[in-house]
This record gives sequence, structure tokens and C-alpha cells, in this order.
Amino acid sequence: MNVEGIRAVLFDLDGTLVPMDVEVFTNTYFEELGKKAASIGLEPKQTVKTVWDATKLMFTNDGSAKNDVRFWQGFTDIMGPESIRYRTDFDDFYVAEFDSVKRIISENPYARRLVDLLKDNQLELIIATNPLFPVMANHTRLSWVNLKGEDFDYITAYENSSYCKPNPKYYEEIMTVRGLNPENCLMIGNDVTEDMVAKNLGMQVYLVTDCLISKENIDIAQFENGSFAELYERMKAAFAG
Repeated sequence: MNVEGIRAVLFDLDGTLVPMDVEVFTNTYFEELGKKAASIGLEPKQTVKTVWDATKLMFTNDGSAKNDVRFWQGFTDIMGPESIRYRTDFDDFYVAEFDSVKRIISENPYARRLVDLLKDNQLELIIATNPLFPVMANHTRLSWVNLKGEDFDYITAYENSSYCKPNPKYYEEIMTVRGLNPENCLMIGNDVTEDMVAKNLGMQVYLVTDCLISKENIDIAQFENGSFAELYERMKAAFAG
């Protein structure tokens, strides 16, 4: 791995820093969200379906509004304009009840080690997770692998992002906001389609294979790849010279 010239490292979250089966995660998340809906007087199945339908609007966002605007437009179009009042309840959910989803993830003892290594080498650290959740939900998921929001210089979330992966404009927006050049960045992720597209912008990429997602059966040999533990050891050796 060549770390010369790297100024910033971008990390995907689900399946990369936080080991998980995404399908199991999604099902467990919606189960807990349904319980929250019931507790505030909403019909659980209808609410979960509405959340999913509104989420789809973020995937097709054209950049004319932030993702949270797109989401809540979709939610209130279905549930009625008065349903915007539930935004506070949803925010509370991601701070509290959402943490129970931790039970389905695996440990990643190398997450903390790698972040510390990169910080020791003065690199900018960015969480480049698909911005479908509020930032507090991303903080909660980071805590599952012994990390904090303060460990990172920037975290994409639905409040600050106007696109979603695999749209290259998602990465371009990060570059613009942070004043970075793709040639000086390394993107680390587990999804061939969503994360490795950063290579087309000129970034170095590393494909984490522990929870590999390759929906289009693309040959992964074209990307530097391996386990998260191998990534840590390679970067440690690279910085050691």
C-alpha cells in the first residue's frame, strides 16, 4: 500500500468499520423502529414502509436539496404534513433505542487501532457512509466499535449530503466541502459498487472483504483488497517505512 501523498482517508461504515450482515441489520433496525412507532401512536408496519419509501427518494436525489429534506418531504407526503412533528421522536430513537441493534454486529478490534494510527500520522479522517441516516445515528454506530464522532473530521449524514452512493457526485461533494483532491484520498469500503466507484474519481481504494458486497459480480482483483486486519497491518507497515 502506498501512503505517500495521502492526505485524507474515507471510511465506509456498515460492513467496513462495523462488521455486519446488512440484511440482518436492516431487518433488526426496522423491527426496533416499528416498536418506536407504536410507542408514539403510529402504526408500525405503515411507518416502516413509509420510512423505506422516503429513503428511496434520497437515493435519487439530484442535489437540489439535502437528503433530510428529500426524506421528510416523502414522509409527510405519505403520512400528512402534520407528521413532521415526529422528526423529534425519530431523532430521539437514533440516540437511544437504535443502540439495541448493536446485538447483531460483530466486533472489530482493529477499527480503533487503525483510526489511532492514521491520526498519529496527521491524516484527515472522514466517515463516508451512505447518507441515509441522521448524524446521531452514525455516532451511535461508531460507538459499536469503540469509536466516537470526535475521532473524525467529517461525517456524511442526511443533514449535510445532497447525493447518495454510488453516485460519483456524493464523493465530489465531500471533496468540495473538505477542500480535498481525489488524488490525495484513500477510500476504504466493503461494497464494490458503492465504494470502489471512488477509484473513477482518482482516489486510491481498498476493498474490505470481511463483509464483502458484490452485487454485480465485478472482478475484485482490480482493487487492493483483504480483511480489515490485513488493511491495518499493511498501513502500519507502510507508515513504518
